[in-house]
Amino acid sequence: MATSRALLTLLMKLFAFLLLGLALIAGPSLSSVQAKEARQPHVAKQKKAVHKKRVAKPVTRRVLKAPRVARLATLKSSAVLIVDPQSGEVLYQKNAGAAMPVASLTKLMTALVVLDARQDMDEMLEVTGADVDRLKYSSSRLLVGTRLSRSAMLHIALMSSENRAAAALGRNYPGGTSRFVAAMNAKARALGMLNTRYVEPTGLSSANVSSPKDLAKLVIAVEKHALIRQYSTDRDFTIRQGARQTVYHNTNRLTANPSWRIRLQKTGYISEAGRCMVLHATVKGRPTVMVFLDSQGKYARVADANNVRAWLARYKPPGR
Repeated sequence: MATSRALLTLLMKLFAFLLLGLALIAGPSLSSVQAKEARQPHVAKQKKAVHKKRVAKPVTRRVLKAPRVARLATLKSSAVLIVDPQSGEVLYQKNAGAAMPVASLTKLMTALVVLDARQDMDEMLEVTGADVDRLKYSSSRLLVGTRLSRSAMLHIALMSSENRAAAALGRNYPGGTSRFVAAMNAKARALGMLNTRYVEPTGLSSANVSSPKDLAKLVIAVEKHALIRQYSTDRDFTIRQGARQTVYHNTNRLTANPSWRIRLQKTGYISEAGRCMVLHATVKGRPTVMVFLDSQGKYARVADANNVRAWLARYKPPGR
């Protein structure tokens, strides 16, 4: 019995030692993991943060718009050119090289040829049946038989786009209208207006064609003549026809707008050309030439000019 009890006691002690050994083996492994997490609690947080950063909303790239150009893209004119006449810098262009009918913008070349010829500006010219429009059959307030000085004829041709006056100027050129038209084309070539052609001095013919680039050259050339500047920008002018007076007004409403500083202008219209306009104006102290061709709508060319002026007022040259 004593031997059995001793053996039982020994087995119980061995079992106790076995349990203790198992506890010692499992205990340190669990505690080491807990200790590691306790020492580095930020590691798990960093991993979560990195994951969160990766799944954040994707970065969207902003497409930078050009508000100035976007504004000018709304212009109603089919062909446009905006240029600095002093530096020759083109500020904006649209179809600037396209040749198209120019209507009464023709009269700027008419005026230039008249002045280049150095004819007597006080000479009296008479309106005849030859000056009546047989192409478009347009109306005129200048009566056949009216006699005006060459200066007065030029005045109402530029300011009020009087077609009979322009026709009389060409007819009274040395050699007549054909020689006058030849002089117009020769002057265009001399100015480098390579896409320009004239067939008559009024602009009633759609065969009178030019491009914005060419017209800018013409505007810069005629702006040098004080008489053309004055006559094209006067607001009104009165002539006498027999016993009555006829008051002519400027065809360009912008000349009556005090917020505009216009040195020279000319408008034009025939159905084939649409509404056209050229301006030599000062915007924020900067001389600017504007050309608008084939503008659709009665007030579209004026709206285009106002939009361009608003754009120029905020324009900053590149690199400044």
